[in-house]
Amino acid sequence: MGWLLDEEFAFGEPYGSTGEFLGDLADSAAHQGTCTDTTVEAVPFLMELVCDDNIAPGSRLVLLGDLLRLAASGPAAAVSLADRITALGGAWEETAAEYLTRWAIGSELPRLLSRWEDESDAVRFALAALTALCGTRDRRALSGLAALPAPAGSPRADAVSLVAALLSNDREGLVPALDRLASWSPRVAEKAASPNVTEPR
Repeated sequence: MGWLLDEEFAFGEPYGSTGEFLGDLADSAAHQGTCTDTTVEAVPFLMELVCDDNIAPGSRLVLLGDLLRLAASGPAAAVSLADRITALGGAWEETAAEYLTRWAIGSELPRLLSRWEDESDAVRFALAALTALCGTRDRRALSGLAALPAPAGSPRADAVSLVAALLSNDREGLVPALDRLASWSPRVAEKAASPNVTEPR
């Protein structure tokens, strides 16, 4: 925090908006999405910000998005590097920092989920997605997800279906949910079509 607010770091200019500060905060925790030992240490601090009642709902959502990116760094690397690793004859292995970052986030989730009833729909969706990503089994998130507005046939509905399948460990529902997501996201379709990406676990 001291480094981020230091006048020399900010070239003598104060932050013009909360968004600018949160952007630098996320970059300092995980530069370009890469988890390190520093990232693991930053998780409790980020969690305190998310749980602070003085944080605006929009800023809370931004922070949860940052936590989602951190928790997904290992699995995302497994997919994005699958072709390269296979071509080089290697085997992907999640780094200790990536694993420990996701574990640290998951260990704090019960505290975040205890706030479920007080959060906006957008924050609830982010909490449900984070719960699914960290492999946490929470009935409140699953039942609450079903109550979120998601018009049938919309990209939002497809994303909700994917999170619901992950939360309920529904392997049969996972594949069609991914197929629907791939239908409107060319990048997802391209990655999913790689012969080196294993079937979702």
